Amino acid sequence: MKTRFLLLPLAAILASAPSLRADEGMWTFDNLPVQKLKADYNFTPDQAWLDHVRLSSLRFPGGSGSFISPDGLVLTNHHVGRGSVQQLSSKEHDYIRDGFIAATRADELKVPGLELYTLMAMENVTDRVNKAVKPGTGDKEALKARKDELGRITKEIQDRTGLTAEAVTLYAGGEYWMYQYKKHTDIRLVMAPEQQIAFFGGDSDNFTYPRHNLDFTLFRVYEDGKPYHPAHHLNWTKTGVKNGDLTFVIGHPGSTERLGTSAQMAFAGEFSLPNRIKTYERQRQALLDYARLSPENRRQVSSTIFGIENGLKAMTGYLSGLKNQEAMARIAKAEEVLKAKVAADPASDAAGSWAAIEKALQVQKALFQESQALNSRSGAAYESSLLGHALTLVRLADESAKPSDQRLEEYRDTRLEGVRKRLQVNRPYYPALETAMFTFGLTESAGTPLVASILAGRTPAEFAKAAVEGSKLGDPAVRKTLMEGGKKAIDASQDPMIVLARKIDGPNREFRKKMEDQVTSVLAEHGGRIAKARFKAYGKSVYPDATFTLRMTYGPVASYPANGTHIQPFTTLGGLYDRAAAWGPEAENGAWSLPRRWIENRSKVNPDTPFVFSHAVDIIGGNSGSPVIDRKGDLIGLIFDGNIESLPGHFFYDGKVNRGIAVDARAIIEALDKVYADKPIVSEILGK
Repeated sequence: MKTRFLLLPLAAILASAPSLRADEGMWTFDNLPVQKLKADYNFTPDQAWLDHVRLSSLRFPGGSGSFISPDGLVLTNHHVGRGSVQQLSSKEHDYIRDGFIAATRADELKVPGLELYTLMAMENVTDRVNKAVKPGTGDKEALKARKDELGRITKEIQDRTGLTAEAVTLYAGGEYWMYQYKKHTDIRLVMAPEQQIAFFGGDSDNFTYPRHNLDFTLFRVYEDGKPYHPAHHLNWTKTGVKNGDLTFVIGHPGSTERLGTSAQMAFAGEFSLPNRIKTYERQRQALLDYARLSPENRRQVSSTIFGIENGLKAMTGYLSGLKNQEAMARIAKAEEVLKAKVAADPASDAAGSWAAIEKALQVQKALFQESQALNSRSGAAYESSLLGHALTLVRLADESAKPSDQRLEEYRDTRLEGVRKRLQVNRPYYPALETAMFTFGLTESAGTPLVASILAGRTPAEFAKAAVEGSKLGDPAVRKTLMEGGKKAIDASQDPMIVLARKIDGPNREFRKKMEDQVTSVLAEHGGRIAKARFKAYGKSVYPDATFTLRMTYGPVASYPANGTHIQPFTTLGGLYDRAAAWGPEAENGAWSLPRRWIENRSKVNPDTPFVFSHAVDIIGGNSGSPVIDRKGDLIGLIFDGNIESLPGHFFYDGKVNRGIAVDARAIIEALDKVYADKPIVSEILGK
């Protein structure tokens, strides 16, 4: 295996860009490291290969996926599709616990509101956006000018192509792109394994390796009531993968902060991450308290608890990276080198940008408590889905009466259809859960003046109970009627959530403007200036931070050092049974027990089948569900996690121990065939 560079990408580039050796980077499709791939692996992807893997890939809410058959069959992780599986479940049919298999295509279950996206085209609009900002424009005016121009471009593209256009900011404002997507809206569940095998080992094993998780789910895209036929889909491997083989991950990494300033990293480590962790811990406890009341309560919140615990472990790992003194020193040193280059360049406008960003972060810190009660876009600050609907209805009525370019960004013409559709989605609604979480949300911000005035002497529990019991917004038909009635209907409504939304909307807008004027605009403007200085010094040999847009990363199947040894590159299905037997069914509340199907069909399963593998690829949250492919473009695996050593990769990359963790394609087929006896799906996947 080639020697991997152990430091962050920026530090490597600043030291000597041409000598960057690590198989690191979440590369955009317009700027792939083709020369490095050729030099290190004797592989050069041609345009046909790139178009094929791009058009076979899908973006899920919070994750990734891919087409794997000509009839629109889609592969992603169980934990990416878990929310949809939970949405389709009920007290009588718990598909999270028991799994789901559609006997025929007629039995495939439509997921209300689920939308998937295929990236069809990308357009660099940086010059046009920057020209919209006149010389000498202030930070907040510059931010507005860029947003307005991006809004105009979005509408032009959508009117011209019929695709969904999204503005993408790369390099902290160094580049602006328009990504154009085909949106798929009829998505149906085909197959999901039991939670117990998909998340085998529970939270104890999460972000660890070796692993034994069958973390996959199958959906199908329909169009006009029939299975959709994508122009491209990934073929299933016929040969599999072995140790040392080159792999590629095509997916949508969510967010990294590797190109942030030292001040931004310090802010994350000393303030934002610790506060988020504490909030998540309190929220988890509130959900656990609710779950203990009954088995049905536990079913209702199991997916939410899963997500919170996953987020807690991830954020704790991010925080550990910021405590790595050696890595942070290298980041600071690299930053000083870039500052010196800026100081020596009389044409650069970035000299004061680091100080401006630091000042904006201090403002953001001072506004933290206020932000707890003034979430500007939804009811998320109060953990209330009903209040979220109410705020959307109130704002939709107000914003629709204005010219598009004068509205809040999320209510402009290009987004209105999506807002209206989301209001009408019929998702499961549990009043007792809504009350419990609204109580939690109000308690979190009860010390702020706004929430104190809302409560007016009542306890959060008393206020939440009355508001939830008095509201009808859990019914999508009621939301539809109010939406169609417009401002007149909203102003006349006495629904307690609508009344509350009217009360907090004004203060929320004021707070949003304050944040944009004093924080967001400063970070955007000066982050862009630093990015331009970096381009001037080093070109685009650096990749942008993750932005939940399609990226490619690559590297070989590989072991890594840990616990005084080398960790195996593969686990096997036989190892799954061994781990279950070694722990026994009672350990950690059955975390390592096996579903009944897996016990009954043990004799049919080939124990030597590779199950999970580790590979030296640069991934982060959002890559979950990404297809892993080989040089031929065939699917060889499915990303579902990184090892725990990879979590500091939110801020810097360490090629010695960063590993992606993937379900082997051979294990998925073996399970579908031998354990679930789903012969039609096996035949469809294998092209038979």
